Amino acid sequence: MLYEHGTLITVDKARRIIQDGAILVRDGRIAAVGKSYDLAQAFPDEPREDLRDDVVIPGLVDTHVHLAQAMIRGCADDLELIEWLGKRVWVLQGNYDEADGRASAELCMVEMLKSGTTAFLECMIAGRYGLDGIAEALIQSGMRGVLSKIVMDTATYASKDDWMYPGMREDRDVSLRQALDAFDRWDGAGDGRVKIWFGPRTPGGVSPELYREIARLADKRGMGITVHLAEVRADREFLLGTYGRKPVEFAQDVGLLGPRRVLAHVIWVDDDEIRMLAETGTHVTHNPASNSKLASGFARIAEMVEAGVNVSVGCDGGPSNNTYDLLRDLRWVCYLQKARLLDPQTVPAETALEMATINGAKALGWEDEIGSLEAGKKADFVVLDMNKPHLTPSPNPVSTVVHCATGADVRLVVVDGKPVVRDGRVLTLDEERVMQTARARAEALYERAGVRVSPRWPVV
Repeated sequence: MLYEHGTLITVDKARRIIQDGAILVRDGRIAAVGKSYDLAQAFPDEPREDLRDDVVIPGLVDTHVHLAQAMIRGCADDLELIEWLGKRVWVLQGNYDEADGRASAELCMVEMLKSGTTAFLECMIAGRYGLDGIAEALIQSGMRGVLSKIVMDTATYASKDDWMYPGMREDRDVSLRQALDAFDRWDGAGDGRVKIWFGPRTPGGVSPELYREIARLADKRGMGITVHLAEVRADREFLLGTYGRKPVEFAQDVGLLGPRRVLAHVIWVDDDEIRMLAETGTHVTHNPASNSKLASGFARIAEMVEAGVNVSVGCDGGPSNNTYDLLRDLRWVCYLQKARLLDPQTVPAETALEMATINGAKALGWEDEIGSLEAGKKADFVVLDMNKPHLTPSPNPVSTVVHCATGADVRLVVVDGKPVVRDGRVLTLDEERVMQTARARAEALYERAGVRVSPRWPVV
């Protein structure tokens, strides 16, 4: 297929924006990128699709996703993180069964696809969610995904002893074995669209010895590790008080720094720690909407970018965002840093789009395959319908995409050269069935968990 007459934001090495551009797709890869006239002349017999009035961007890469939390969207508004976890989120998730885990994952994938996310990093899959069913749903969806299995050996959170809901606790040896078994069964499945990583719990939920064992096994098998670090002030205070180490110093001591490591949040860190992240090639995933809603703090993203840290971006989860629309969150990446530093020039739109595309691909080890529109890479791209009032006019399409667009503007999504969303409808999963199933299972879940959530205003 020759997709022609679109405005292409390539995010290639030259960061070209090609007006009246075209993409030739063959065998799941981008065979050529250039001007529509040139490609039409060179490949006259190709079937064509007209992208006039559209902008084309690389498929978005969300590097911090909780698939299981899509089904409990809005369950814990206006709570700080530790209360949010202990009194609502863990209680609900601790009552999941495998059918719930798959239903929530499918709901999340439908939402991500419709809003232009083509690849993601799921950070914490509990054994009770049923990783096998989630992997099957991922393959069916057509997306790329990294599925990270929880590993833990203690039930604390920061200084909160026995804070974890019993249904979320896992045995050390069982959780470790489940992660390794999942890697053997699913890594590389779906024509390479599935990866399996370790997703150990936050420090306090994992002993230093187990972190070191995870790091050793990950390096031996070529697996990645993702972990929440320094998300709230209590995390920093816990590590300083318990181990005498700053968060990034602790991470270095236990093997959590390096090129196959993605640290989530990383808010409560200083200049020396940022330098350590850059020097070790450790990736950071920034979650601006979630951090803001939970009042966790302001990550020092501008300083990280300046220091050379590879920063990507994630939506986080249904109770903390409360959507998985990565396009919507890109303006948060820019706005929070500008307000924090009182500098309108810091973190421009171009930087935010890099975080959501090529930087995310690099964090997941897929930078040679996705993240930009370049010949030889996988044909993963998103088409936005620009013929809308809120996107008009558009003198700088990068600015328009970052500051104006939302997932509702996505018209077409292609992964591996195959359309997976067309005219705003997911083609690989049955949207109506997914939503009906999620509604029914969520209602039963709330009843089973004994959690009541209702509006503050009277319902009549």
